Amino acid sequence: MAIKFGALIISAAAVLFFVGQAQDAVTAQIARVEAAQSPNRQGFDPYTIQEMMKSFHVPGLSIAVVRDFKLHWTKTYGVADVVTDAPVTTETRFQAASISKPVTAFAVLRAVDAGKLSLDEDVDKYLKSWKLPANEYARGGVTLRALLSHTSGTGDGFGFPGYSPSAKLPTLEQVLDGKPPSNVGPVFWERLPFTAQKYSGGGIEIVQVVLQDVYGKPFAEIMQEQVLAPVGMINSTYEQPLPAAADQSAARAHDKDGKAMDAKWHVYPEQAAAGLWTTPMDLAKLGIEVQKSLRGESKLLSRRTALEMVAPTGTGPFAIGFAIEKRGEGWYFVHDGSNWGFRSDLAMHRLKGYGIVVMTNSDSGGQIISEIEARVATAANWDSLDKPVPR
Repeated sequence: MAIKFGALIISAAAVLFFVGQAQDAVTAQIARVEAAQSPNRQGFDPYTIQEMMKSFHVPGLSIAVVRDFKLHWTKTYGVADVVTDAPVTTETRFQAASISKPVTAFAVLRAVDAGKLSLDEDVDKYLKSWKLPANEYARGGVTLRALLSHTSGTGDGFGFPGYSPSAKLPTLEQVLDGKPPSNVGPVFWERLPFTAQKYSGGGIEIVQVVLQDVYGKPFAEIMQEQVLAPVGMINSTYEQPLPAAADQSAARAHDKDGKAMDAKWHVYPEQAAAGLWTTPMDLAKLGIEVQKSLRGESKLLSRRTALEMVAPTGTGPFAIGFAIEKRGEGWYFVHDGSNWGFRSDLAMHRLKGYGIVVMTNSDSGGQIISEIEARVATAANWDSLDKPVPR
């Protein structure tokens, strides 16, 4: 059998040969990443990935690597739950923690494209169920651009610790006002917008109120309709707490010693800031969609709007949802995540169509994530300079 492309005839055997070559290249790349290596970024002994996981008490690990604006390879390691010994699979859900924020930003930008929202209008225009406090700074023109870039002037620098599945959960308004049973303080303003950058989970929760008030639907439903389903994130949800059916494929939270926590996971009513359950493969799809949008090749987001996700406001590294970071010779849009018992990271190249997502189910997972990312970058030859021409 032969396949004809114009005047060129390629046999089926040749096609299989080229596919085989591609598979061999992926296998070789994964082997390089997994092998014991020294020296390395963290100054570790020359550990394999599995040895690093054991040494740093990380029960489970999942990786997705992107190349040429497509998913290149995925690999999982270890167990999702030390209690049941269930293995991590490519469908195992992890808590994305703060990577929830740029996914929320994607939904906001889709609403901007649809004419439902503006990045530069005072958010009080959209808020119905909750209003900004009567504060001289808060009344200085707080916008979605400011909230999503952490430059709105809010003073809450804390993260969200989450709640035991058996605990009474606060409403979103109680979270923002710092009223019981909320376990964090209120969102407050300490400066005018765009005068400084200070990371603010509370600011992202105001964005959640905006989306709910504009669409008139629960936040998880909005995100499913506007982002998760259109992007193809089939193993993702913002539902909090996680429904029993979805929990069957969810990882357990583990402490810094790799031991099971006193609950399988915490609940995050602060959905926009910390509530996404997902997989590296699904987050890679979101990253690819942003990359394609920046090239004008997405049906979900215009290039003009997507550029907002990679254009910092001028105060700090954050653009709309993502931070912008230089790694080696390349510029990336990035975000990490840290919830109770979970650590993760996403890094996607601004132009070149490659990137990585790593997710772990341990408080100590962050100690090996950057090493894994460095190994992938080296094995895939990311951002390397051409060798000098001999004279």
